[in-house]
Amino acid sequence: MLLTVDALRVIYPIKRGWPVPGTHRLTAVDGVGFSVDTGEALGIVGESGCGKSTVARAILRLVEPSAGKVVFAGVDIARLPLRRMRHLRPKLQMIFQDPAASLSPRMRIGAALAEAIRVHDIAKGNAINDLVRNALDEVGLPPNSVDRYPHEFSGGQKQRIGIARALVLSPDLIIADEPVSALDVSVQAQILNLMARLKAERGIAFVFISHDLGVVRHFCERTSVMYLGQVIESGATRAIFDAPAHPYTRLLRSVSPVPDPERTAAPLVFEGEPPSPLDPPGGCRFHPRCPFVTGVCRTTMPDLRPVAARQVACHHAESLPANEDAP
Repeated sequence: MLLTVDALRVIYPIKRGWPVPGTHRLTAVDGVGFSVDTGEALGIVGESGCGKSTVARAILRLVEPSAGKVVFAGVDIARLPLRRMRHLRPKLQMIFQDPAASLSPRMRIGAALAEAIRVHDIAKGNAINDLVRNALDEVGLPPNSVDRYPHEFSGGQKQRIGIARALVLSPDLIIADEPVSALDVSVQAQILNLMARLKAERGIAFVFISHDLGVVRHFCERTSVMYLGQVIESGATRAIFDAPAHPYTRLLRSVSPVPDPERTAAPLVFEGEPPSPLDPPGGCRFHPRCPFVTGVCRTTMPDLRPVAARQVACHHAESLPANEDAP
């Protein structure tokens, strides 16, 4: 495997005042594990605040993991000294959600892409310009883009620039954190098709983070579903979305738009809001909202275990009633 994440935890110290002063621990990511092979795309989905983006940043050491392993190309980068981590960064790149915020308004596009090449000492002189122009051409932008500023481009073009900035370093893995959520639907399709082509032609692996199940279904071979810092279902994307086994995955699937005029199933409505990660419930973390909750759910946290050709963290996955929302 190109990337293996095992038992990853990220804990933030939170200082609080009245009414309970002191330093508290917020476990943003709690025991997450998955793997990604060369040329494969893994989707990570879940509600806002479930820990998806923290997982992405922990893999890249943009935030420090509190525990667990992140093994990339045989090296546990979670324990790697930062001076050695720098040599691996060209192979691990990220595409951010807001393409405008990730580009300096004072820097021309050519200079922005060339900066990454110079920092990592990948090329010198005219070879830098060649790499920049080749990357822009690969993402469908004209050569004169090098002399223009970010404000001269549309949102979709800025995201193409973000992809080009990653490509100039010839990465093996790209982590895409909501890369199309800020774009129009037609532009989303163009960016997804571009990334799919790069995945097929260059063998680049992707960790694709999104709350849009339709986008994940289109792009990713496998999917992990997160809830309150934990993976609660993981497996082949089509299997999970066609027949979700965890009650929470059923909820996500039921409220995701499906382009099928014959589909008449009403969205599931689960009571309550996600609990605070500062004070997660005991047992299964989904039990306060789950319509199938029993006593064991309130007292014992379920482990991820094989159920119907995927991994599911639910005590009753095999005995739940038929999923009426499945297509």
